[in-house]
Amino acid sequence: MAKRIALLLGGLSPERDVSLISGQKVAEALRQRGHEVIEIDPAEADWPDRMNAAQPDLAFNALHGEWGEDGRIQGVLEYLRLPYTHSGVLASALAMDKQRAKAVLDAAGVACPDGVIVDRFDAARAHVMDPPYVAKPNAQGSSVGVVIVPKGANGPPAILGSEDWPYGDEVLIERFIPGRELTVAVLGDRALAVTEITPKTAFYDYEAKYADGGSVHQVPADIPADIEARCMADALTAHRVIGCAGLTRSDFRYDPETGQVWLLEINTQPGMTPTSLAPEQAAYCGISFEDLVEWMAEDASCPR
Repeated sequence: MAKRIALLLGGLSPERDVSLISGQKVAEALRQRGHEVIEIDPAEADWPDRMNAAQPDLAFNALHGEWGEDGRIQGVLEYLRLPYTHSGVLASALAMDKQRAKAVLDAAGVACPDGVIVDRFDAARAHVMDPPYVAKPNAQGSSVGVVIVPKGANGPPAILGSEDWPYGDEVLIERFIPGRELTVAVLGDRALAVTEITPKTAFYDYEAKYADGGSVHQVPADIPADIEARCMADALTAHRVIGCAGLTRSDFRYDPETGQVWLLEINTQPGMTPTSLAPEQAAYCGISFEDLVEWMAEDASCPR
């Protein structure tokens, strides 16, 4: 049955441009299925008035990053008693806080890299841990602000202490895990596939994720069967213990030398762009982009 859908896109985070692309693709798919779509950008001051005027049946959340996938917009939608897609308030906030999410995942038996939260100015003065390590915002997505500090580096990255650092004063310093980049999307209660990502940049950064041709995706990944099973199981465990709903994507590192798999983070608002991994895995499983978006709209609920 055709519905009136408020599509949230754009927003206030550094991932705004990606959200706009995701939103455009979702809007096209929903309209192809006969739904009425009202595009609403929460970066615009009148967005609550537009939401009230639209009187939608549900909200499709195509936002990324702060204010979009950290529990805040989810809280607004809960207050409005409006059914919405993806994860709820608690799961969204927890998954966005990488270090606290890892504590929950560790308790569930999912291996995660060691890390510590520090003030960025302290991290800029001296190495918090022996290199190699990764410095990144504790609450950003899409590899925004990620810096790899290589073995033998004389000092930490100066950008952490710079006025040009826009990602807050709290940073996560995390042990660097060598190996291969893997990811698994979970749809409802089903892990879809394992994709191996080979970036054409130094690592799987923002450009590699979203630039045309920035990385090569192989689905299914050419990995041992036991490693595939471990990734699928850990992604499903992460989805469940964090309390997620709808569509998520968990990112892993696999070190062939040790045979160890490490879950780096879980993303509660996976990208829906032409180069995004979750729609690609859905297609591999025989789920078209239009069917995926339709499923997500039908899955919308409140509370989540």
